[in-house]
Amino acid sequence: MRSISRKTFLKTASLLASIPLFAGSAMANIPRKDAKKMKLGFVTYLWGKDWNVPTLIKHCTDTDLQGVELRVDHAHNVTPEMSKQARLAIRKQFADSPVAIVGMGTNQQYDFPDQNALKASIVRTKEFIKLSADIGGSGVKVKPNAFHRDVPREKTMAQIGASLNELAAYAADFGQQLRLEVHGEETQELPNIKAIMDYADHPNATLCWNCNPQDLHGKGFQYNFDLVKHRFGDTIHVRELDRTDYPYTALLENLAAMDYGGWILLECHTDPTDKVGSMRAQRAVFDRIVSAI
Repeated sequence: MRSISRKTFLKTASLLASIPLFAGSAMANIPRKDAKKMKLGFVTYLWGKDWNVPTLIKHCTDTDLQGVELRVDHAHNVTPEMSKQARLAIRKQFADSPVAIVGMGTNQQYDFPDQNALKASIVRTKEFIKLSADIGGSGVKVKPNAFHRDVPREKTMAQIGASLNELAAYAADFGQQLRLEVHGEETQELPNIKAIMDYADHPNATLCWNCNPQDLHGKGFQYNFDLVKHRFGDTIHVRELDRTDYPYTALLENLAAMDYGGWILLECHTDPTDKVGSMRAQRAVFDRIVSAI
C-alpha cells in the first residue's frame, strides 16, 4: 500500500474524532440484535497468500476463524483450470473441516472501454462462478473498477451495472451470490457505488463493504453506510479490527442493528512475522467488540 501523507492522516483523524458521538446518537434508539449472528472469517489477501488449502484450513481452525474467501493467483491454486476431480477434492477438504468455504475473491472488473475486454471479463467471471459452486462456496467477489478520461462516468456506471445484472442472474442459477467489492480509486466513493447499484437492480447483485478511507468522505461514515446498506451481500471485508483509523466499533454496531448474519472477513494489509498469532489476536479483538454490543 502507498503510505499516506501527513495531511491525509490528519484529515482522517479529524473525521474519526467525530464518529463515536455521531454513531452513538444515531444508534441510540435502534433495538440491539444478536451480534453473534455475525461470523468471523478470513480473506487470503496477504496473510494467507503463501498457504496451500490444508495449511489454510489448519490455521483457520487453530485460530477459530470460521470461513475463508480464496483469493485467486495465490499458493492455494484454486482456479477455473482445475479438473472436476480436483474441485471435488477441495470441496471435501472444507466439508470435512470446521472451516467454511465462503467463495472466490476475484479481480474481474467491468469498466473497460474496450468491449472485447469487457466480454472476456464477463466470461471469466462465469468460470469463477461455476468454480465456486463446485468447491462448495456461496459466491464470487468482483470489482467495478475505474472511470476513464474519454468516457462519461454515467456511461461507465451503466455498463458496470448491466454487467452485474447479467452475472447476478447467471450466478443465481448456480446458487451463488455476486458480490461487488467497494473498490477502485474513484468508483469506491459511496455515491458512485450507489449509482452503480441503482443500475444493477437484480436482487442477486450485492455489495461487499470494504472499509476504505473513502467511507469517511462527504457526509461521513454513517451517511455513506446508510446509503448502500440495503444492498449488502453475505461478505464484509475489514482490516485489522484494532486499527484506529477506521470506526470498526461503529461498523459492527450498525451491522448488529441490521441483524446482519453474514461474514466479517479479515483482509489484513500488514505483514506480521507471526501471521497465525495475528489471526488469533484479531479473533480476540472481534470477540471483545461484539461482546460489548
